[in-house]
Amino acid sequence: MPDQDQSSATPAVELRNIDKSFYGVFANADVDFSLAKGEVHALLGENGAGKSTLCSVMAGLYRPDSGEMLFDGKPMVFKSPKDAYAAGVGMVYQHFRLVSNLTVAENLALGNPEVGLRLSQGQLEAEAKELGERYDFPVDPSARIWQLSVGQQQRVEILKLLYRDAKILILDEPTAVLTPQEGEALFRAMRMLADEGRSLIFVSHKLQEVKAVSDRVTVLREGRVVGAANTDDAEPRDLARMMVGKDLVLPTRKPNESVGDEVLVIEDLVVEDDRGLDAVDGLSISVRAGEVVGIAGVSGNGQRELAQGIVGLMKVKSGSVRLNGTDVTKKSVLAKIKSGIAYVPQSRLGMGLAPGLTTEDNLALKQYREPPYSNGPLLSAAAFGRRGAELIEEFDVRGVRPGLPIRLLSGGNLQKALIAREVVQDHSVLIARSPTRGLDVGATADVRDHILAERDRGIAVLLISEDLDELLALSDRLVVIYEGRIVGEMPASEATAERLGLLMSGEREDQSA
Repeated sequence: MPDQDQSSATPAVELRNIDKSFYGVFANADVDFSLAKGEVHALLGENGAGKSTLCSVMAGLYRPDSGEMLFDGKPMVFKSPKDAYAAGVGMVYQHFRLVSNLTVAENLALGNPEVGLRLSQGQLEAEAKELGERYDFPVDPSARIWQLSVGQQQRVEILKLLYRDAKILILDEPTAVLTPQEGEALFRAMRMLADEGRSLIFVSHKLQEVKAVSDRVTVLREGRVVGAANTDDAEPRDLARMMVGKDLVLPTRKPNESVGDEVLVIEDLVVEDDRGLDAVDGLSISVRAGEVVGIAGVSGNGQRELAQGIVGLMKVKSGSVRLNGTDVTKKSVLAKIKSGIAYVPQSRLGMGLAPGLTTEDNLALKQYREPPYSNGPLLSAAAFGRRGAELIEEFDVRGVRPGLPIRLLSGGNLQKALIAREVVQDHSVLIARSPTRGLDVGATADVRDHILAERDRGIAVLLISEDLDELLALSDRLVVIYEGRIVGEMPASEATAERLGLLMSGEREDQSA
């Protein structure tokens, strides 16, 4: 906590009565918020609570409909992020905004008004190196962005703001792509920045992270502030209750005593990435009926290629995929669906769901060729509506209205609709990739319940995720991959975040220990 008396010192940021609506619906309503100098302030809330909108208002991406923003006590109106940068405010988004074919140093200089037309590559790289060393963010300034890991790319995003001497940094879900060790390094850097007098807003769904790094916490629900407290005085259960408006009971994983035979068997699988390199390199895994096998790894270590190779969206270079004893390696996507594979991809919209179609239409996408949806070449609109309504109620998909495109639902409701469509079809394997990524605690609990329910009814579940909390909460057995190869395997009972994190970073366990 900053040493200064926050009750008397001028806040770095003060928002008064901020309103922002879209199409007549409030995203922020009468929001008051203050950020002290030298403080890490956590912002919590469910999906759709208004966190991103509020951060985007402070970062100049949106202009509030009403209310007042003060920076160092001076009223400010930002017309664009450029104005926010000029005022010392910068935001690191979940989806990085880097130019992949430029170097680290070039990305730091890109768009910076302090950099002239004549660039000295050597000087830029020296400045980038010095900045990284100062904040313990080691990164090669001459490396091109596409050559970096996701964690290193995030460092570059933060260094971009520091290169511009940003006084206020907004970090949106910054640990979602990091190993535990990388997350701890980020927290140390955040505290270092706060000790320098910079102010940070930290958006996270992980209550333990909020407790670990922040000084204060503000909770939003349905666009309004419902609570604020010093972090030391806030209990995680109370914060969760404020977020969702009720007591929350997270599902607990109990060992399945009736694990069956092998259902999904992958042997010596090799799948190339988009550049023609082996992203999955001789990987062998099996999943039994009634078992959740978790795949842990830092993003970019072959997870996408593994999942898409299994389901047929990417070509398998060599190796095999067997389902219930049958080789399905070279079968089409549709044939694999009919063989019993259900798939929840990481990208909900685009790959998982058709954003322009209604929820009812999306729920029928895997089964519309069959009764009751069709009778020969004819489709039944009534069946789409009737069956869709049943699934919407059963899986508690909220916010659905007749004719409303599914893209307008919140992230949690999108995910519930996607899971509903996959698990109601006849299947023996469920492949789920980062199923709770970006979801609030309430939606996360719902999705985890569905996955455990699948396991308990005898489905073989392959869970691919970068979220160690998710993997430890759901998995019966854990496999760690690094650069497309297995570097560790263990029962969930023997796994810790620290052990997994070391393996995910490429460290091999001491086999003699």
